[in-house]
Amino acid sequence: MDTVAILRRLVAFDTTSRRSNLELVHWIADYLDRAGARMRLTRDASGEKANILATIGPDEPGGIVLSGHTDVVPIDDQDWASDPFSLASRDGRLHGRGAVDMKGFVAACLAAVPGWQAQRLRRPIHLALSYDEEVGCLGVPLLIADMLAHCQLPALAIIGEPTQMRIGLSHRGFYGYRSVFHGRAAHSSDPRLGVSAIEPAAAFVAALAGLGGGEGGMTVNIGKIAGGSAINIVPERCEVVWEFRPPDEAAVGAVVAEVERFAAELPAGVSVETMPLARVLPLDCAASSPAVGVARDLGCLWPPIAMPFGTEAGFFQQAGIPALVCGPGSIAQAHQPNEWIARAELEAADRFLARIGGWAAAGR
Repeated sequence: MDTVAILRRLVAFDTTSRRSNLELVHWIADYLDRAGARMRLTRDASGEKANILATIGPDEPGGIVLSGHTDVVPIDDQDWASDPFSLASRDGRLHGRGAVDMKGFVAACLAAVPGWQAQRLRRPIHLALSYDEEVGCLGVPLLIADMLAHCQLPALAIIGEPTQMRIGLSHRGFYGYRSVFHGRAAHSSDPRLGVSAIEPAAAFVAALAGLGGGEGGMTVNIGKIAGGSAINIVPERCEVVWEFRPPDEAAVGAVVAEVERFAAELPAGVSVETMPLARVLPLDCAASSPAVGVARDLGCLWPPIAMPFGTEAGFFQQAGIPALVCGPGSIAQAHQPNEWIARAELEAADRFLARIGGWAAAGR
């Protein structure tokens, strides 16, 4: 099957993050099994989501990881000109949910497998396909842990998010939290008998807002505030849902320290619980990294693209695997109604993946 035919099959699976991805996983696993790849599946606690780790080539160190995600964002409240889960071709563009983000890259990888298998690879090629990237990279830590436990250390990882085949070296992280403040309810005719949960929550929001806009472009957003039950009741509960996007790990530490300081200085009768909702690690790959040299030799385009979006690349980097981002299509089409990827971009990905097979066959 060629890349477009595989993409048509992948788009037909509704893998919106709130749904199971197992139908798609089973289809891919059957395809890879017939192609002779070695596979491992890791599942979430519910058993309704699974990662795929497939290896083509020898059990040797120094291979390459090609990473993508299987989930897509919802189509709710979007006006589509055609069925989002049926690939439509118009004017050199292929339309469908996930076509560019990022089933196009996954399809190109799968189409390349028979060609890789036909060569005598001296270094392995690992396909790493994770679940729930769109809601906070929930699957990839489990996938990477399984890879480190059962595979020899790869030389680099390329995450195929849409960059029009340009190299992406860095992006901010994304950390989401829910902070719930607890006070004590009372009749508002005598507020001294109660302890407001909203007032310290408001002070917390102000403190968070002061952390954004510094060096490195860190941003903070308060996404939701909910508290109180009536105008004449001192509120006993207030919830703040918030996120920040740090440029590096040092900025993460600064935010965590401020949250801990604030919690330690709450007035008597008030407590707060802060629970993580999402974590996407920042990426910072040096232009001088050998991984960048390999990617450029394989045809990834230079100069690098600035990436405003997050990816799973930082998780590979944290695991000791140099990582960068390079994939077909434009991020401007992602998450949009009538999402599309150009046929020419898929053809560029096909050429790139064929060169990866040559690199793996050449060895050191």
